[in-house]
Amino acid sequence: MGSKPHDHGSHGHDHGVTADTDKRWLSIALALIVGFMSVEVVIGFVAQSLALISDAAHMLTDAVAIALALIAMRIAKRPAKGGYTYGLKRAEILSAQANGLSLILLGAWLAYEAAERLIEPPEVNGGLMLITALAGIAVNVAATWCISRANRSSLNVEGAYQHILNDLFAFIGTAIAALIVVTTGFARADGIATLIVVALMFKAGYGLLRDSGRIFLEAAPAHVDPERLGDELTAHSSVTEVHDLHIWQITSQEAALSAHVLVEPDGDCHAVRRDLEDLVRRDYGITHTTLQVDHQPERVLQLTTRGGGASPAPHCEGPHGPVHRDASHDH
Repeated sequence: MGSKPHDHGSHGHDHGVTADTDKRWLSIALALIVGFMSVEVVIGFVAQSLALISDAAHMLTDAVAIALALIAMRIAKRPAKGGYTYGLKRAEILSAQANGLSLILLGAWLAYEAAERLIEPPEVNGGLMLITALAGIAVNVAATWCISRANRSSLNVEGAYQHILNDLFAFIGTAIAALIVVTTGFARADGIATLIVVALMFKAGYGLLRDSGRIFLEAAPAHVDPERLGDELTAHSSVTEVHDLHIWQITSQEAALSAHVLVEPDGDCHAVRRDLEDLVRRDYGITHTTLQVDHQPERVLQLTTRGGGASPAPHCEGPHGPVHRDASHDH
């Protein structure tokens, strides 16, 4: 005979939303980018500078990135309803993925164009290129500062920030290339500067795709080791086993945890649940938790009838993932 299991569900919620200040800073940055981009496109064609044209194209993706971030913020704030039980918070992660992919695709196109320019460098107006690049640095410093004031722990905001930051690097590279063209006449500096910026774009794009991909694949947050956390939960004096331990991210700012916890037959399920919630909140910053806490079934001798009576149903159909047990409770 076994003690009656207790089924206790605990739900801790901390659904943060993007502050209106984030929208304001992103909107200011968007206005700066769009205004300067319009001027740069014209100057780039007049100066015959691929670096300037590529900067303008990059600024276009900057504008799209910021616009996507603003749209995603608005969508993510919609309340959970219908089939979307978490709401639409992952719209921000979709935006981050789009930003990462656009950085890589734009980088590939610019790398191709730069290679052609290295083979057959066109005549470049270095003076006009230098003046425009210096103005671009000033605009991008302002835009980068604006977005840095927003909440960069959001992968959505970080995606827009990486776009602007890479554009700042691009303008610095263009200014250096323009200075070389003006002082030495070495036109290939334009293409070389572009290739350096392309490398930075690939690095930033890969980082965004990697981080957003982890969230879509339900991976645990990068700072959380599920094995270690499971062992810490099992180390509680009353806990005998932890299984079905799942840790994932709803968005870049919100992690969640669920687990099935077994305690010794005379343990206090409510007290154990509170202790474990405190542990994951204090040590891992996870406040959205769902813990099912039951008593460990007592081991008893099972007698069967001659016809072979049906055995009791197992406690779980089968654990999903590693099972963490406290060896001190094994007999």
